[in-house]
Amino acid sequence: MTTTTGATRAAKPLVTTAATVVAAVFLLVGIAGFIPGITTRYDDLAFAGHHSGALLLGVFAVSVLHNAVHLLFGIVGLAAARTAAARLYLLVGGMVYLALWLYGLVVDLDSAANFVPFNTADNSLHLVLGIGMVALGLLTTGRPDPDASRKPHAI
Repeated sequence: MTTTTGATRAAKPLVTTAATVVAAVFLLVGIAGFIPGITTRYDDLAFAGHHSGALLLGVFAVSVLHNAVHLLFGIVGLAAARTAAARLYLLVGGMVYLALWLYGLVVDLDSAANFVPFNTADNSLHLVLGIGMVALGLLTTGRPDPDASRKPHAI
């Protein structure tokens, strides 16, 4: 088997790498939400609603629905990262998280309207995720991944 340094291999767009990393983090977070110890008060994990007392890393409110949304975002992101939809995933996903941040600001966190559930830490994280995903979608488009051209591959 012969390898090459990738000089003849086209570098993949940086947006593809960014979408893959974001999606992988969502998958890890979704899985972690189902692991006792990583999720504190695991016995209080409810399907949905503000009454779910489980906390990812002891900080972020989670429920089965919340974890499932993270898993879905990860799966969609990995699929999108393999196509031209990587940028769209980051931009639309970022806008969804900004909308969730706004929703978290206006909804009473102790009401039935907080069905996912969210807490103050989740709201702050949603703001950071939203801004970060939109920024990655805008700033990485059209740029090659600098590491992709250095990775050897079999020919």
